[in-house]
Amino acid sequence: MREGQTEIGGRIPVNLDGGLKAKGHPIGATGVSMMVEITKQLRGEGGSRQAPIKNGIGLVHNVGGTGHYAYVTILSRGA
Repeated sequence: MREGQTEIGGRIPVNLDGGLKAKGHPIGATGVSMMVEITKQLRGEGGSRQAPIKNGIGLVHNVGGTGHYAYVTILSRGA
């Protein structure tokens, strides 16, 4: 993180839209908002927060409830 590797131009960009805390963490909508953001990134529609698309793969990780539900979704850009 200190080297900027998780920022927009970094090796592994993370939470380019500010993450869930920047959205107020609306219960139920958080997973949807993450999927929308990663879809925009993969389509090249991220606007000012667009990360360079290197391999066309995006990962979304969400933890729900009291931490006993965890989901990982991997999306790829179509050919």
